[in-house]
Amino acid sequence: MGRHGRWLAAVEIDGAGDEPDEERDAVRVARAFERAYQQAYLRFHRRDGKHAELSGASRAVLTHLAHTGPLTVGEMAQHLDRAQSVVSDIVTQLAGKGLLARERDPANGRRTLVWLTDDGLAFLDRDREVLSVDLLARAVALMTPQDRAALVRGVRALVAADDEHRQTTDENPTSRRTPT
Repeated sequence: MGRHGRWLAAVEIDGAGDEPDEERDAVRVARAFERAYQQAYLRFHRRDGKHAELSGASRAVLTHLAHTGPLTVGEMAQHLDRAQSVVSDIVTQLAGKGLLARERDPANGRRTLVWLTDDGLAFLDRDREVLSVDLLARAVALMTPQDRAALVRGVRALVAADDEHRQTTDENPTSRRTPT
């Protein structure tokens, strides 16, 4: 049995043939999933390094524009509770990287609006990715169509079950986080 085979055997759910005990079974599945998720994260997390990093303030400007639509620098400064000169500097930097563009307001030619370029929108899409789509696609391409569907269906079912739990308990999703 190869190295990966031994790991997979280690995450198998033990206790097959035991009396049904839903709570113990849920804990076993949770542990197996947690170990499998660790391995998946280590294999497929994004590895684009520091060169692709933006400051938190730059990310905030991009994200805010994605939610609000085009704004003036003054409006952004007010929304972000930052000095207009600071936001203007950030916009200039991001425009220099091709992520933002300034354009005249069609409703009022005296105003200049700032908006995301196609590259800016694509950057935000990539920036939100926790896992590398390229690395995942390479592995998923080797899976059977049934396994692909089961993978997505299983993760969606896990999230849906947690959503249902939150709705029935009014639990705040951030209240469960444990300090690191």
